[in-house]
Amino acid sequence: MVAEIVVLITTPSQDEATKIARALVEARVAACANILPRIRSIFRWEGKTQEEDESLIVVKSQSQLFEKLSQTIKGLHSYTVPEIIALRITDGLPEYLQWLRDETNTDAS
Repeated sequence: MVAEIVVLITTPSQDEATKIARALVEARVAACANILPRIRSIFRWEGKTQEEDESLIVVKSQSQLFEKLSQTIKGLHSYTVPEIIALRITDGLPEYLQWLRDETNTDAS
């Protein structure tokens, strides 16, 4: 079943977020990517509590493109284990969801 998704990705910098977001949109595995340039993340990594400034990318795509989207991100991301989390869109403005479908290339999966 095809579903529209929102994918969350954190990066260590706005420059890296921009590079990833642009690559996803240009590859047509994402219709749109928003960058929130400065968030504060608190997380556990390698047994320790960490606190870092990061950027957050909010990507709009389709579930059938998730594998290709993930591969593209992993190829560009500097983290060993990047955050790549997909959430299904359960409802939305029909015209927006149609635009999202039109702007993503399902042949890329």
